[in-house]
Amino acid sequence: MNPLALTVFLASLAIGTTITMSSHHWLLAWIGLEINTLAIIPIMTKTPHPRAIEAATKYFLTQATASTLLLFSALINAWQTGEWTTIFASSLTTTPIAIALMTKLGLAPMHFWMPEVMQGIPLSAGLILSTWQKIAPMSLLLQIAPLIDLKLTVTLGLISILVGGWGGINQTQLRKVMAFSSIGHLGWIILIIKFSPQLALFNFTLYLLMTLAMFLILMATNTTKMQDITTIYTKTPSLAPIMMLILLSLAGLPPLTGFAPKLLITSELVKQDATLLATLALISSLLALFFYLRLAYIITLTMPPNNSYSSPFWYRQTKVNSLTALLATLALLIFPLSPTLLLLM
Repeated sequence: MNPLALTVFLASLAIGTTITMSSHHWLLAWIGLEINTLAIIPIMTKTPHPRAIEAATKYFLTQATASTLLLFSALINAWQTGEWTTIFASSLTTTPIAIALMTKLGLAPMHFWMPEVMQGIPLSAGLILSTWQKIAPMSLLLQIAPLIDLKLTVTLGLISILVGGWGGINQTQLRKVMAFSSIGHLGWIILIIKFSPQLALFNFTLYLLMTLAMFLILMATNTTKMQDITTIYTKTPSLAPIMMLILLSLAGLPPLTGFAPKLLITSELVKQDATLLATLALISSLLALFFYLRLAYIITLTMPPNNSYSSPFWYRQTKVNSLTALLATLALLIFPLSPTLLLLM
């Protein structure tokens, strides 16, 4: 892609997210979301492949449907309350607005577009879709969190954790695995968003860090299939254990960063007399733990290919930038800093 065009599209992504996050007006928030949607579509289709075109079309249609529902609900809300401000919402319109935003995030049962879109686009576009594109809808959800129905957040949160674990078990494509991982992590965030928006924001921040680190490693090693990660040690011996630890961090195993949100969310749910809810969420997340452990097993405990005098692709030099090292460190070692970070939020 032309560097100038890529710069324009990335700047549009930044502007769209900034407009949505800084607006207290539903119309401006909707405009920011639309700018975001339109800016990422050329990035998805920078490789003119039928799968990429199909993925971009699915993404556009889903996001357009969610945006239509959001704008319609905001109009009804303005008609009822006389205000366009995001903090003034009637009980009638809060639920469809929340459903529209959850559709944009890819939460179950509105998740069907997410794995297919992720599989059809390049890793760089998948990185943006899994991280940056979640920020604007999540900021709006955090603003209206006190007004959302508790039954809606609990039901969709549990379904997302279950679908995120169950859907990823049978996958061999790493982009689909990361899509189901995203659905599962967002389920944890939505589960706690009504009880503690501050904890939901903390969980979302850690999810962004871990997903960014994982995608940067996949991009550095050009890995898209489960079969490819069997040779990752031969490509880059230093990245193999780091990738394994980031997968275990995404699974939520102590003492890694990913353990912090699960521990704090479970503790908060128990304090709110929702012990059964916490138990169901933890049991459902065991499904996701299975496929994370399977990937970690493949990376570390399978034999690399035999040495050869030829020069196949896994012997080529892999360039790893300093951002990958920084994000990998954050994705693994933030757990001891969790109380301090929570105080800052």
